[in-house]
Amino acid sequence: MDGVSDDGSRAISVIAFIGSVFSPWYAWSGRSNPANHCCINVATYGAGGRFAMTDRGAAALRQSRDCLQVGPSSMRWTGSELVIDINEVSSLPLISRMRGRISLTPSGVTDVELPLTPDNAHIWRPFAPTALINVALEAKGWNWKGHGYFDANFGTRPLEADFKSWTWARYPSRTGATCFYDVTHLDGSKLATATAFSSEGVATPVTGPPLTPFKRTLWALRRETRADTGTTPRQIKPMLDAPFYSRSVVETKIDGELVQGVHEALDLVRYRSRLLKPMLAVRVPRRRGWTF
Repeated sequence: MDGVSDDGSRAISVIAFIGSVFSPWYAWSGRSNPANHCCINVATYGAGGRFAMTDRGAAALRQSRDCLQVGPSSMRWTGSELVIDINEVSSLPLISRMRGRISLTPSGVTDVELPLTPDNAHIWRPFAPTALINVALEAKGWNWKGHGYFDANFGTRPLEADFKSWTWARYPSRTGATCFYDVTHLDGSKLATATAFSSEGVATPVTGPPLTPFKRTLWALRRETRADTGTTPRQIKPMLDAPFYSRSVVETKIDGELVQGVHEALDLVRYRSRLLKPMLAVRVPRRRGWTF
């Protein structure tokens, strides 16, 4: 789930993991028990932004038809909105309590599932490409409304076992939103998808404009996204900048419309490096036990 405030000054991302794919602890465990490496990752961007990603053991995990709880935080579907209750402790450099509620109200829910590999080992599920978000966190300036998005990825193998890299983006438009997923598999083959979603959640495959490179990140991570011929995309708000992963708000032009949306770039070749895992462990603490 991600969201950007109406004035563009703040953004938020919340990801629930069962089998935390970017946790060094999960990788070091051999990935044999996904439930023993779960978390609700919360990242806020803008003045006072913080990051929390605690790898928790199986004792912290509870699941039901409409609710996922990991330790002190939870996500639940009410039938009309996704309600996320956050109670986490952020990591370095701003160690503090992150507490509050985020509500995401879709304008429509899709029935789209996109296989990312030929054998369906990885699936992308865009539940709500267009939504309203209401953020109410216990921190100065962190009560705002904006546009949001909710999706999920499911996989039966490690990402780095199948992918070399990918870029993904969601751009709100006058009629709904357009999502682009451009994947390079480990064997060099590619998958390129472009889907336009109406505000009611109706999905239509479209032909995207050319894949266009733009400025690399501070870690020199290569980035590209779709843009009309003659347009160079540009970052207008930095979000997460890691050696192997980037998330940012990007402006581009799609079918003549100037749009701004959340973009991500992922380099799994870099992620496979053994040097990265100890670096990640500093930002991703491990907590085995939990009592409800």
